[in-house]
Amino acid sequence: MRIALLDSGVGLLATAAELRRLRPDAALVLSSDPEGMPWGPLDSRGIAERASRCAEIAATERPDALIVACNTASVHALPALRAALEPAIPVIGTVPAIKPAAASGAPFAVWATPATTGSPYQRRLLDEFARGARATGVPCHGLAGAVESADEAGVRAAIKAAAELTPPDITAVVLGCTHYELVADEIGRHLAAVTGREVTLFGSAAAVAAQALRRVGAEPAPSAPPTGTLTVFASGRPATLAEAARHYPQGRALLTADAAG
Repeated sequence: MRIALLDSGVGLLATAAELRRLRPDAALVLSSDPEGMPWGPLDSRGIAERASRCAEIAATERPDALIVACNTASVHALPALRAALEPAIPVIGTVPAIKPAAASGAPFAVWATPATTGSPYQRRLLDEFARGARATGVPCHGLAGAVESADEAGVRAAIKAAAELTPPDITAVVLGCTHYELVADEIGRHLAAVTGREVTLFGSAAAVAAQALRRVGAEPAPSAPPTGTLTVFASGRPATLAEAARHYPQGRALLTADAAG
């Protein structure tokens, strides 16, 4: 079984690591676009074009499914990717975990890139899934970029700034950008410090990985032999896992003896 993932940068690591955990025998193909990152400031056409290039190179590896492991690309490129690849290659998008965050009815926040916060897309999701719970969109200026470059000081500063925009009575935060899941522990620690209580974080990686397995008709097998390979493309060219990716546990979890590079 071979599953491909695309993103502008290292945001795909969380879902890829979850796939590796669920199926240690799965071959993974990572296709990112460091030369074009970040995609957020681009218009819809530009995002779709860059995501399509990543998908095209991933498709040369003949994957059984393709995961769009990027919220921004899922908003702007998913229809085009599905039109180009399905039904031969199922395409799975990434949606912020608003529905489970709203299930208790308690107030929550959605941390996302400035381009996504307040967008019609996010508003539609809130209208559909928030179920009357008070939800606050919080633009996280600079957080994705700091995560991408493994800039620890930048990550801390961006988290602090986002926390200052977050209402103090929230009980949960939806991580509305896949990059943010890589620093979820730090986000949780900071929110606990400023609110005086544990704040539940909701990411998408686990649900998206499980959906991909369902789409290819595979069951989780976390005890399978760790034989899965890793193929990496960066802006269309063969590559090894970026040094910034190796900074995160999710990136290091992908490195197998035959793929460490």
